Amino acid sequence: MNEPSSVTPNVTGQDYLEFQYRLREETAILDEQLRAGAFDAVENIGGLELEACLIHPNLQPACINQAFLDRLNYAANVVPEVATFNIELNNTPRLLSGSALRTMHRELQATWATCQSVAQSLNSQLLLIGILPSLPETALRLTNMTPTQRYYRLHQQVLQVRHERPLLVDIQGHERLLLQHHDVLLEASTMALQVHLQVAPIHSRRLFNAAMIASAPMVAIAANSPYFLGKDLWDETRIPLFEKSVELGGVSGLAEGNLKRVSFGSGYIQHSIEELFIENLEHYPVLYPLATTGIVGEFPHLRLHNGTIWRWNRPLIGFADGKPHLRLEHRTMSSGTSIIDVIANLAFFVGLVHAWLNAPTPLETQLPFSITRNNFYSAARYGLASQMTWLNNKRLPLTRLILEDFLPTAQQGLISLGIDKSDSEGYLQIIAERVKSCQNGAGWQRAFVTKYGRDMNALTQAYLNQQTTGLAVHQWDIT
Repeated sequence: MNEPSSVTPNVTGQDYLEFQYRLREETAILDEQLRAGAFDAVENIGGLELEACLIHPNLQPACINQAFLDRLNYAANVVPEVATFNIELNNTPRLLSGSALRTMHRELQATWATCQSVAQSLNSQLLLIGILPSLPETALRLTNMTPTQRYYRLHQQVLQVRHERPLLVDIQGHERLLLQHHDVLLEASTMALQVHLQVAPIHSRRLFNAAMIASAPMVAIAANSPYFLGKDLWDETRIPLFEKSVELGGVSGLAEGNLKRVSFGSGYIQHSIEELFIENLEHYPVLYPLATTGIVGEFPHLRLHNGTIWRWNRPLIGFADGKPHLRLEHRTMSSGTSIIDVIANLAFFVGLVHAWLNAPTPLETQLPFSITRNNFYSAARYGLASQMTWLNNKRLPLTRLILEDFLPTAQQGLISLGIDKSDSEGYLQIIAERVKSCQNGAGWQRAFVTKYGRDMNALTQAYLNQQTTGLAVHQWDIT
């Protein structure tokens, strides 16, 4: 597909040099402002982004997000994603205290109901799932890319850096998938729940390190993408697939390299969140050398560049009332399975990292980063059946750790935040029942296929039927 000239401005080597100069300048100013205490110290404000797929009655992707958004009258909390069959729902950020969880639940439920009504008026439906089982490879083509400068530039630059070589996907799970793809639309096959937490600079190191350690249990409890193009792969196939969808090395713009654009990261933060932005500057070539009129103090180049590096725990800089703040974007969890599951997942994550943030002894001093990273990829591959290496190098079933250690810890974290006890207990009980039954989204999908065979359309329809009930996934029937 040829990109319209209005969408693809010509860029030159000088544009890259100018952008790199501005990026270096803003990274230095970030250091100055962090040291001067210019960033907001308000924290424990949380929000979420939830990606969904539009599908036709025949269970194929419905490439209508522009018509959908038009009919929705472009609500500020619903935006397009990379493919024309994807959208993203956003909740209002709010202080995580008192009735925050149930308020977030009500807001998301209302947004979801409105979006479903609009989708149905266009003879389609919305689905929350990590990877659509009935997704055909033919849907992953440039003609289905949402026509924005950002997405076209991403495709153009990824292929340019790779010297037009195709993206190679090799995923070994229950079965093996070998695939060559010639654009970045592979990214559109994956859908996620992303949690945002605002943090004071003084606590950012501990929070990010805690989030990395929490990534293993989080990816496992939310795993919801065992099938891609008919192959039975990882419990959370979205993880290796997204890492391959923009496969670029970090150093010198090479297509291969130690630092990837999508990764778990290179290590714990040692002193300051600024380390990640310095790593961005020094190790990741600019993909979008786009001119911007933003003022230096608002970090337009730094924020744009950071948006092209997809760590599973990513730092963000935002602004409220003209003052900058830091946020953690936790990206490990799959989309779905139901709205109540989404809020339960968020509650578990928030409680767990808040408790670890305030633990007397930092966990990262007791658990090497290499183990934390291995735990994450093992949990993504094997889900709730995985083993996790924990303190004192003990290797334990992840389900046991969640039930005996992580859930009580998360409850303590939510209580210390001031979350209403009845809410924290209710949402965390959903996680407990899911773990006891070993029925997350991936488990339910595999159980359906075991009973009825590998008919991806039938699986998608049954999944949609269960999601429509509004029940938590551990209560879903295999029918």
